[in-house]
Amino acid sequence: MLPALLGATGILVLLTVVPGPDMAIVTRQAVTRGRGDGLRTVAGIAVGLLVWGALTVAGLAALLAASAEVYLVVKLAGAAYLCRLGIRCLRGPGTEPGVEPGAGLAEDQPEARGGAWRTGLVANVLNPKIAVFYTGLLPTLAPPGLRPATGMALLVLIHVLLTLVWLGTYVYVLSRARRFFARPRVRRALDRTTGVVLIGFGVRVATT
Repeated sequence: MLPALLGATGILVLLTVVPGPDMAIVTRQAVTRGRGDGLRTVAGIAVGLLVWGALTVAGLAALLAASAEVYLVVKLAGAAYLCRLGIRCLRGPGTEPGVEPGAGLAEDQPEARGGAWRTGLVANVLNPKIAVFYTGLLPTLAPPGLRPATGMALLVLIHVLLTLVWLGTYVYVLSRARRFFARPRVRRALDRTTGVVLIGFGVRVATT
């Protein structure tokens, strides 16, 4: 069982470290709002993975993957959300309530805490590719010797842990260089790059 578990963990590591919408969202939150909001965004992403994991173990995510109509709705909703985030980035920080240009929202404000957490959660819950991965590949990675539901639940927890460690470390690295990213010219370039990346991911989700 151990070799199979190690092999499955290796695949989950690759899935975790490959850049995607999650990393783009975390980058924006950590740079513009600080380490606390970056970590809260990571926590929301982790909860989103737990939601998909629970649905997968319960067999409900397979129904989503099997229903073209429901999958299309989730896919388009996820694409629209990513594009919305991308447009907000392109418009700049001054368009967000409570955010002054060149400064982040105070991390002790409830709006900042809840908004960051919700951003990560919604972005992941509306990511249909997680459902496809969990329903299509996760069952084949479940270690032998365990009940299928138990094996998949174990892999989901490993994936969540890897995500927390990887993105949490990434937030810490970004926070160390926040002064550099706070420069107006760098900030504008980062906003534009992140906005284009998020819109690109949104378009890709909608068209695949």
